[in-house]
Amino acid sequence: MNRTPDVPMKRNPEHLHQKTFDLIIIGGGIYGAWVAWDATLRGLSVALFEKDDFGSATSSNSLKIIHGGLRYLQHADIKRMRESVRERMILMRVAPHLVHPLPCIMPTYGHGVKGREALAIALFLNDLITFDRNKLSDPQKYLPKGRILSREELLERLPGIETQNLTGGAMWYDCQIYNSERLLIGLLAGASARGAAVVNYAPVVNFLVQDGHLRGVHVHDRLSGREYDVFSRLVVNTSGPWVNKLLGLLPQRDSLPQIQFSKAMNLVVRRKLIDTYGAGIPSKYSFQDADALIKQGSRLLFMTPWRQYTLIGTTHVPYEGDPDEFAITEEDIQELLQEYNLAYPARSIRREDVTHAYGGLLPMEPKSRAGNHVTLTKHYKLLDHEKEHGLKGLVTVVGVKYTTARDVAARAVDIAVQKLGRRERCRTDQIPIPGGNIERFGAFLQEEITKRPWNLNDPEVRHLVLNYGREYPKILHYLEENVAWRERVDPEQEVLFAEVVHAIREEMAQTLLDVVRRRTELGSAGCPSDTVLEKVARLMASELGWDEAKIQKEIQSAKDHYRIAGYDPAARHVREPSAERDE
Repeated sequence: MNRTPDVPMKRNPEHLHQKTFDLIIIGGGIYGAWVAWDATLRGLSVALFEKDDFGSATSSNSLKIIHGGLRYLQHADIKRMRESVRERMILMRVAPHLVHPLPCIMPTYGHGVKGREALAIALFLNDLITFDRNKLSDPQKYLPKGRILSREELLERLPGIETQNLTGGAMWYDCQIYNSERLLIGLLAGASARGAAVVNYAPVVNFLVQDGHLRGVHVHDRLSGREYDVFSRLVVNTSGPWVNKLLGLLPQRDSLPQIQFSKAMNLVVRRKLIDTYGAGIPSKYSFQDADALIKQGSRLLFMTPWRQYTLIGTTHVPYEGDPDEFAITEEDIQELLQEYNLAYPARSIRREDVTHAYGGLLPMEPKSRAGNHVTLTKHYKLLDHEKEHGLKGLVTVVGVKYTTARDVAARAVDIAVQKLGRRERCRTDQIPIPGGNIERFGAFLQEEITKRPWNLNDPEVRHLVLNYGREYPKILHYLEENVAWRERVDPEQEVLFAEVVHAIREEMAQTLLDVVRRRTELGSAGCPSDTVLEKVARLMASELGWDEAKIQKEIQSAKDHYRIAGYDPAARHVREPSAERDE
């Protein structure tokens, strides 16, 4: 097995101007992370720049579902289904600790397109099209065939669901990603270990263009205030919602396409509304997809169990503002709550049940807006600016799905190696990400639980394995330096102080929010308590040399992140809306 070296991520932007890279990547979301991992595995020298923290924008807007593409049947889009099935299997292979099977259900109504008969045909076609979905040898990754549920079986799983014309239900299998942030950080850590220079809080503020050839980028280091010119033979733009702003810096900006975006949002609910299944609940709101061959008339709200919480989503509305000003509002949250409660009143949720709301910007089809509804872009875009606009040295990626990000990144790197005169092929479909070298996940997990290293209890070992895979002993290595780091940061969660140290020393965490929101589970489902925030901030202070003023600033900044549209998560109540938007 091709093993990734044990080299920590280190932030050294001041030295990057001293060499010319094969590839500069703009954007540290999931697409940029896959490009970096792929390119380094092919032997390219890589530098990646992210304007904020890695994965802090749209990539954090994941409902944690790795789709096999069942819904593409209504478009007869077999090609996209096959792509999704392949990528779902690859993700289970290369990140077996993070991606796991999830049974999904939805009710069937009447005998038309939403009825048992139509769904039975859909499940049959899904099983036929995904005939090779179980090629992995790991029994824990087995995805059974779909099946039709009786009315009684459906009501047992979704008690209180609308019963008028209810004829039963449909069950199929997809996958859930346990921690999407850990996947992204794992990719970047792997790329860094293989020589990539990855830098957060370093926006690209200009391009270096000479004689119609993009020679590199001008970078502003937000932490030091310094600016650098960094040179490369090729630039791959994976800036997501910032694609229009980045391309607007180019001399050819008037001839470049403008991507339109929609605002997406999901909710985290503090209790499990559903146990072991994901569930599609028909919305009472009408929705029309102009491209669909089979018109459903309404969309599905999806709810999934996640840790001890429930995720509910996803809403999409048009967005016309600056991506830097994106924010979830109280109105956004109330609208989704109202839609969900109308769809499933038997398991209604209150505003105070919502621990977190998160979102991002996704590409939408031009002129697809109908009222407040949008049609999302169904196909990714790879723009070779040399072919399309006469600018050498730039490739732009516009992605649309988390599930297929690896495949799109591979195609982008294919273009890069061709332009660079190289011949290396993609290997990200076979080589595990750091921690993913696990042949049989269930057996590995049980073996590690039985070992009980450092006298950890079963939930703590399980937590470490699910987040770090085979590399979880790296976390325990810190206990040899300080045994107190074996303790939990929060008594109600399994996160150890050692994970905080690891995030700082080896994963480039620069702020309190980096640690609690994107490196550990402490704040992925809502704002940690004041006590937890202070514990983490003071440990970071001892590692990074913060003074008291910096500690308090970081704590306040973290709280502000979770204070959504007048909702104070610490007080657990809705305050009167303020005239001033929280940043």
